[in-house]
Amino acid sequence: MRILLLDKNHPLITEQLLAKNFILEEDFTSSYDEVCSKIQNYDGVIIRSRIPLDKNFLEKASNLKFIARVGAGMENIDIPVAEKLGIQLINSPEGNRDSVAEHVVGMLLILMNRLFIASNEVKNGIWLREENRGDELLGKTVGLIGYGNMGKATAKRLSGFGCTVIFHDILSNLSDEFATQVSLEELKEKAEVLSLHIPMTEETHYLIDSTFISEMRNDFYFVNTARGKNVETAYLVEALKSGKVKGACLDVLEYEKASFENLESENEDLQYLLASEKVIVTPHIAGWTHQSKEKLAQVIVDKIIASFC
Repeated sequence: MRILLLDKNHPLITEQLLAKNFILEEDFTSSYDEVCSKIQNYDGVIIRSRIPLDKNFLEKASNLKFIARVGAGMENIDIPVAEKLGIQLINSPEGNRDSVAEHVVGMLLILMNRLFIASNEVKNGIWLREENRGDELLGKTVGLIGYGNMGKATAKRLSGFGCTVIFHDILSNLSDEFATQVSLEELKEKAEVLSLHIPMTEETHYLIDSTFISEMRNDFYFVNTARGKNVETAYLVEALKSGKVKGACLDVLEYEKASFENLESENEDLQYLLASEKVIVTPHIAGWTHQSKEKLAQVIVDKIIASFC
């Protein structure tokens, strides 16, 4: 089988697939149109996020048998068209669930205990103790939306901090030793921390909007390591200003490029997030550890070999 690799990934992908007699070609620079012009020559494609695999692309890929996305999200792929054409879709959320979970906990600890703020103050000769009194995770009720690989890994960590973890998911009967499944209404009633672990779909686009925020009974901390467009940023900013949202940990932003490599726009809401002491922003790196890079690649290789060898 001939496989086209469109993004740089861990070298084990190339090493292990070559050892199984796959024919590989790397192309990390060609434009969308250039790739479309030759995609009919390949049986498989391995991607991250550089090029969208839309209807036009997939219809030109007349011999494509699989698409392997090194990561969890599949929003850059026209899934209904791919399924209609009989193209197998492969992803690897198992590979970075642990790094995402650690990132969630890390951001919360930094935000709630004012660690970044206090450290910068001391480095600048400012010694404030009462002003930097922290807020403990212990005893908090944490609400997760989405209980797949990322949600479960996050619940496991938070349960170790003495949190009560509840979650809402579109699938049923997912409760385990780390978290209890509840209705969305109950989650809004009880959660003091809200964390998103959902894909980007029509249903989850702007899930967190003015209505959702107003229906949260408690003032709450908010964490998003899912997708930027799960949140309507203007209303998050309003809630931060009013105090309804006590603080926000954002690894993803509504204003990111589709490739996640940078921001595509800036505005007053973004400037507020970047300037506010109540907000931590990181550049879409929650699943981006040295270990997850290798694990993501290994999961992809294992799934390709299992299906096509």
